[in-house]
Amino acid sequence: MEQGVDLEAARPIYRTHGFGNRIGFGDRPAVVVVDFFYGCTSEEFLGGPHVSAAVDRTAALLPAARAVGVPVIYSTVTFRDDLADAGWFGVKVPSIKMFQAGTKAVLIDERVTPGPDDHVVPKKMASVFFGTHLPMVLAHLRVDTLIVTGCTTSGCVRATVVDGCAQGYRVIVPHECVGDRAAGPHEANLFDMDQKYADVVETAEVMSYLDSIRGGQRVGRDGR
Repeated sequence: MEQGVDLEAARPIYRTHGFGNRIGFGDRPAVVVVDFFYGCTSEEFLGGPHVSAAVDRTAALLPAARAVGVPVIYSTVTFRDDLADAGWFGVKVPSIKMFQAGTKAVLIDERVTPGPDDHVVPKKMASVFFGTHLPMVLAHLRVDTLIVTGCTTSGCVRATVVDGCAQGYRVIVPHECVGDRAAGPHEANLFDMDQKYADVVETAEVMSYLDSIRGGQRVGRDGR
C-alpha cells in the first residue's frame, strides 16, 4: 500500500458501525466492462502499469460469462476536439482531448474485444449510468446483478458501482478485474466500495457463480 496507509487497521472501525455486510449474487447478472479502451489501458495514452493485468483477468472472465448467456456491456468515451461536451471534467483533465472518434485511443482493447451479441454504451462522464442508455438495456434484460470490471478503480469504476447500488442492483467487483494508474487509489477505493456499495470478491468466486448460470439466469436449488 502506497504512503504507508494501513487499510486493514480501519476495518474494525467500519465493522463496529455496521459497514461491510455482504449483498450476495442475484439471479440475472450482466458483466459491465468499464472503459477498457486503449486510451485508458495503454501507457501510450492515459493508462498505467496497474491496468494491464486487470484487462488480462477480465479477458479470461468474459468467455465464461458469454458461454452461459450472461450479457456483456462495454462503455466507451469520445469527446469533441474543443471539449465542449466534457464540461468541467475537460477543464480538470484536459488530456481527455485525446479521446477522439476514429483514433486508436477510443478503440476497445483487443484483449477484450466485444462479441457480436455484446452491448457498447457511449458515455461522457465517469459513471456508465450517467446520461446513457444503460438503464434501458439493463431493464430490458431484467438484470439484477452487475459484475463490474474495468478502469479506473478510483474513477469510472467507482462511479458506476455507486450509481449501480443507488439504482437497486446488486454490485459485485472482482478485484483482479479492475485497475488504476497507481496502487494507492486502487486499494483505497476497493476497500471503501466493499464497505458501502458492493461486494469486492475474488475472481474465482465470480467464476463459481457463473457456473450456476444457464441461459443468462441462475439455476435454482432444485436444478431448474
